[in-house]
Amino acid sequence: MNVELPPFVRETAAQFGAGAPYALKVLAGQLADDPDMGTPSSLPGILTVIVEGDLYEDCPDLAVGYIREPDWIQIRYVNLAPSAEPVVPVVPVVPVVPVQEEDPGQEQVQPVDPTTEAVTVRQIADAWLRIIRRLQLTAPDSYAALRSGAELSAIAALENDLGVRIPTELRTLWLLSAGDEGADGWGAGCLPGNEALMTLDAVADVYRRRLDHQADHDTRNAGRTEDERITVWRATWIPVVSHSPADSTSGLYLDTATGYLGRWSRYNDAPGEELDTLVTYLEEAADMLEAPALATRDKPGLVGGALVWRSGVGHAVKDRWRPLTG
Repeated sequence: MNVELPPFVRETAAQFGAGAPYALKVLAGQLADDPDMGTPSSLPGILTVIVEGDLYEDCPDLAVGYIREPDWIQIRYVNLAPSAEPVVPVVPVVPVVPVQEEDPGQEQVQPVDPTTEAVTVRQIADAWLRIIRRLQLTAPDSYAALRSGAELSAIAALENDLGVRIPTELRTLWLLSAGDEGADGWGAGCLPGNEALMTLDAVADVYRRRLDHQADHDTRNAGRTEDERITVWRATWIPVVSHSPADSTSGLYLDTATGYLGRWSRYNDAPGEELDTLVTYLEEAADMLEAPALATRDKPGLVGGALVWRSGVGHAVKDRWRPLTG
């Protein structure tokens, strides 16, 4: 049985103690002999093993997650065991919302294909962990500005508040990180264009304000022809990314009806279809951070310990900005 141990997993383990990488190497050997030693986790397709740190010098208890194929295993993450505070968050459960009995007055929730859901969870988790790993290594101020993952209860409360089902990909992202507060002193988000992952409170606030704005337009639309009607917001749009941590005048929304991102603006610019899914958007951001020389949409750089993308470099920090190297 071939056991793959990615470099970023080994590097993460080293943060937990000098003995953690060795413990991980021992576990890899054990998995080669007994690939089913893990127990199913709440994340589809992921098995979890708890490594007892007392068996190794300078090693805490570890939670290790891996996927198992017929002739191949890949260790996906290593974290402190649940009794300790994690540094890199364990990818948590993304529950499937059950199909409700048919109600003519409500939109019906379609059943979620478990295979598709598992793939989506892995794609989002892999892309986001690639991003935060680069932040850990190169931009510690920006890494420190990321909030920890949201509780399932908080996401469920937001879902009830908005009255819109949170898609699997967005639920997974929020379980990993519930917003970006901006690197101290710069206010720059870690996403391309220095945009920021919105906090759940900001999501609810922007959603309500934009929906109220649309209601005002709907009143006026009653007297307009089809071509004259103005749409600035739809109930299926969930704001995800804002212009900056402190500026929600514009940003990106996820259209739950199509799965694509679009751009919104308080100034009623025509909503733009980004033709990106949340997966492809995060994967491209991770690609640009890992291979800055090949970045196309924007160029990542540093101002001190903060990630600052070139498109957002102002005159005040222009001389201090340095491109990120691979």
